[in-house]
Amino acid sequence: MWRGGWRCDVQAGDFALVVDEPTSAGGTGLGPMPTDLLLASLSSCYALALAWAARKRGFELPDLEVTATGTYEGPRFATLEITVTTSLDAEQVRPLLEPASRVCYVSNTLARTPPITVSLAPSPS
Repeated sequence: MWRGGWRCDVQAGDFALVVDEPTSAGGTGLGPMPTDLLLASLSSCYALALAWAARKRGFELPDLEVTATGTYEGPRFATLEITVTTSLDAEQVRPLLEPASRVCYVSNTLARTPPITVSLAPSPS
């Protein structure tokens, strides 16, 4: 629900989130920007997928860190990059990358973008 200015309150399942712009862009800085949430979705989904792939092979990734960064080009990201950091040997982690990519809903959605339909709901009476 839009709260004025650049702020929205968003319900994600049982969780309430505040989405906003930084004060330097005219927002109140009370929450992450929508693009931050997109990158957070990408990195967290891929991290969970990597952890799944490791468990399927009988080990854990105890210090796994996954970050997603994007490069802006106009009103969109021109590039997205996922970086995986762990103390495990790269040869142990490398075989997990493809299976993780296969099961990560967010990276799969971004790689093969579905059409976006915008509709107007009737006003509540």
